[in-house]
Order: sequence, then C-alpha cells, then structure tokens
Amino acid sequence: MVEEDELTGLAVRAAAGDQHALSELLVRLRPLILRYCRARLGRVGGGYLTADDVAQEVCLAVLAALPRYQDMGRPFAAFVFGIAGHKVTDAHRAAQRALTVAPVEQVPERPDPGADPEAQAVAADLSRQLAGLLERLTPVQREIILLRVAVGLSAEEVGTVLGMTAGAIRVAQHRALARLRTFADEEVSA
Repeated sequence: MVEEDELTGLAVRAAAGDQHALSELLVRLRPLILRYCRARLGRVGGGYLTADDVAQEVCLAVLAALPRYQDMGRPFAAFVFGIAGHKVTDAHRAAQRALTVAPVEQVPERPDPGADPEAQAVAADLSRQLAGLLERLTPVQREIILLRVAVGLSAEEVGTVLGMTAGAIRVAQHRALARLRTFADEEVSA
C-alpha cells in the first residue's frame, strides 16, 4: 500500500525539481497505474500491450503536468488517477476506431514461449467473463472495485479520488461485490 502523504510529499519535491524524488515517485506510481490500466482495459490481442502503453502515457502525462502541481490538500493519487481515467477513456475510443488487424510481413518461425494455447484460451475466457460482470455494475461501483481490488488503494484514498467518504466507499464496495456474486451465480445457473 502506498502512503498518500509520502506520494504527495514526493510529488511536491519532484515538482520543485528534486530528481531523486521524481525517480522515487515514478517507481511507486508505475505499478499502481499499470494495475489500474490492465484492470480497465483487460487483455487485448492476447496480451497487455495496450494497457502497458496506456500506463506509459499516464506516466508521461503525470511528468508533463508535475511542474504545475501544487499541494492544495487534495491527495496526489486523485490527481494521478484522474489523468489515468482520461487516458483509459482515450484508449477505448481509439480501440473502437481501429478495430482492424494489421497484417504482418513474416510469420514467426518458432512457437510462442508463453502459455500453451489451452491456458491462453481459458485465461482469455475468464478475463472476458470478468469484464462482462464488471460492465454490469454502475460506473462508480466498477471504479471502486478496480481502485480497491486491482490497484490496492485504501477506502480513504478511493474516497478522495471519487469525492466520497471512506465509509461510503466501503458500503458501495460491499454492495458491488454482492452484485457481482449475484451476477456470477446467474451466469452459472444459465
């Protein structure tokens, strides 16, 4: 779990030009941003390439905005995940526009060293089912589940990002998980 006060302190020092603070800030943020992007985008084309690319864009956007960042009492995570949310939305729009697959000039000579085809198919199916279940939640419930479960933020941090109290986050998370269980049971029964 990343401490919000530490992130904000690092961000303020990095915005003032402290290169060590900037490096430390990116080391702490990148895994959180990557998990968030992977959870929001899922697997595309059998891999996480798109989510990794979006996470990189988020990091670059945070770096670009950092010189203008001022600690105004709002957690730095809210600033970062606001940027991440916009970048993920942009990626979804771009994916809708470019649904064509580009041909390759040469077929690889050796097999993929990754998981076998059956494991890939099972993982892709599970990912598809989970994404379908998450899509049935309200946007706020989905965001709470992603930030709490996939990213690992505390209820207080998620509350700050979404403008809710920690208690309201916990209640909404409980209700969202109950809805997911109901949806999953419906899928199994069908």
